[in-house]
Amino acid sequence: MVYLTRTEHFNAAHKLANPNWSDEKNLEIFGKCSNPNWHGHNYVLHVTIKGEADPETGFIFNAKTLSEIINKVVIDKVDHKNLNMDVDFMKGKFTSSENFAMGIWNELYPHIEKEGVRLHSVKLQETPNIYVEYFG
Repeated sequence: MVYLTRTEHFNAAHKLANPNWSDEKNLEIFGKCSNPNWHGHNYVLHVTIKGEADPETGFIFNAKTLSEIINKVVIDKVDHKNLNMDVDFMKGKFTSSENFAMGIWNELYPHIEKEGVRLHSVKLQETPNIYVEYFG
């Protein structure tokens, strides 16, 4: 089994706040991330697929095609957007990195699986110090 990871970059804004809590409690739990005027991140997305290498190409999948899928299915929807307000697959969801990574997985899964390879993981890096990984 061979694993291939494609990395893409995008920028997006969001706010972490529980609408059932006071502003004070949201600030206590989420800190600056609960800013009523939003905040943004320079995200790094790592999408890893797995499969067997094709004897004719040596590829498990064409990395350029993988990039095209990621950009069409995810990046075009989230880049320079407000995750709380503009992103269809995040509507009604808390925009934590954990939920965001799961949403990205759900968007990519049908497109990757139909190509004959398996989606292995989505790693979403929110800051240089924080990332989440989701394995379905």
